[in-house]
Formats: sequence, structure tokens, C-alpha cells
Amino acid sequence: MLIGMSQEKLGAALGLTFQQVQKYEKGTNRISASRLQQLSGILGVGIDYFYDGSPGHESAAPGFADGAAAGYQAEVMTAEGLKLIRAFQAIREPKVRRKLLDLAVALSGAKDDPRSE
Repeated sequence: MLIGMSQEKLGAALGLTFQQVQKYEKGTNRISASRLQQLSGILGVGIDYFYDGSPGHESAAPGFADGAAAGYQAEVMTAEGLKLIRAFQAIREPKVRRKLLDLAVALSGAKDDPRSE
């Protein structure tokens, strides 16, 4: 979703059905090293991208984590979240971005300011 590629298009590029891509994303099926290399080329990211955030690593893309990683819970971005991020990134004026962030923090009702994390 981050690059605007559907599961169907990704599946076609990999020679798979979108259902097979879904199984990889959900962690239902394991993914081979050669398939991971193929994915990284298609998506234009390094292989380490798929491990970011997994236990024992500093930063796995949701669904690509090894099922044996006990307690690992991948967060899934929503379509709304991605639209919000894209719109925020398109704002070039730093003061406007800051004001929008302040508004989001105020509307969230968060006790702690998420900017401090």
C-alpha cells in the first residue's frame, strides 16, 4: 500500500495469485530467501526492510515475520492512515506540518505527547 501497488499487481510481478501474496503478508506461508530477494527488487527496498521491527532486529514488515517469533504482533496500516501520511508528507511548510501535528495530538486525547517518542 505504501507504494501504491495492489496485491494483484505484486502477485503478477512475482508470478503468483494475490491470495498467495496475502498468505505471505499474514505469515501463513513462509517465504524463501530467493522470493524475498525477488520481492525486494520489485518493491525497491533492501532485504533488511523485511526484518525491521521484528524481535532480535533493530527495526519485519507486517506479515513477513517468522511465525516462530513468540509474541510478535505486527501492526497493519489502514488505508486512512496511509492517506494521512501521504498528505502530511506533501505539506512542505514546516510550520503548517507542526500545527497539523499539534492538532492531531490534541484531537487524539493522548495524555503523553507522541512527538516525544
